[in-house]
Amino acid sequence: MILAIDIGNTRTKLAIFEKDTLLETQFFDLNLLEKKIKNILKKNQSKPKVILSSVGKLESTTYNWLLENTEVIEISHKSPFPFMNKYATPTTLGIDRMVLAAGATILYPNSNRLVIDTGTCITYEFINDKDEYLGGAISPGLSMRYKALNHYTAKLPLLEPTDIDYLIGNQTDQSIHSGVINGITLEIDGIINQYKSLYPDLKIILTGGDTLFLVKRLKNVIFANSNFLLESLNNLYQYTIENDKKNLL
Repeated sequence: MILAIDIGNTRTKLAIFEKDTLLETQFFDLNLLEKKIKNILKKNQSKPKVILSSVGKLESTTYNWLLENTEVIEISHKSPFPFMNKYATPTTLGIDRMVLAAGATILYPNSNRLVIDTGTCITYEFINDKDEYLGGAISPGLSMRYKALNHYTAKLPLLEPTDIDYLIGNQTDQSIHSGVINGITLEIDGIINQYKSLYPDLKIILTGGDTLFLVKRLKNVIFANSNFLLESLNNLYQYTIENDKKNLL
């Protein structure tokens, strides 16, 4: 059993794998992490293997507890990755972005790959067919756009994403929904088209919390998987173990 844990900006995600099979996913606040793993430990006698990535604030007490009670591997910038990092400032690149790039590299070997993560922020990660990570982009996510309109204006309300079928909003709420939802889908489609003009054989992966909401609105054909980061962590665990074995030979 392998536990893949991703500590994000707004929530923590945990997946239980048996080899390559995803058995269960859980989503919760970071302060519940220790409790969630204790519940898993009650059902298993041996220490679980854990692969961990974090862009959030993991308390040292919780991390020390993981060290004592699990076989944990934390992904860092020094970890082995299946790509060459060509980012100009590699140590500032988010670990979650690197994990996504690793997952795409493993899933689609010898291809040009673009991973789009629709979470708190929308991130774009590009890896070319030479397995070189070149970079990407970061823009505000769906909820962040709604919150920004409310926070930085005096009278615009805070709304939640909802299904719409219109371009022209004829009242304030509709105008906000049209601006946010149509704007974000046009952004994603537009960026994909720009990449396709440079790399016609592009493999595209859409993931993150807003995947299911956005995928039906996009014109481009893509591989959509809201659990792609967790699956990438599991694949990266296997890659790390194999890399360690090679280093011992």
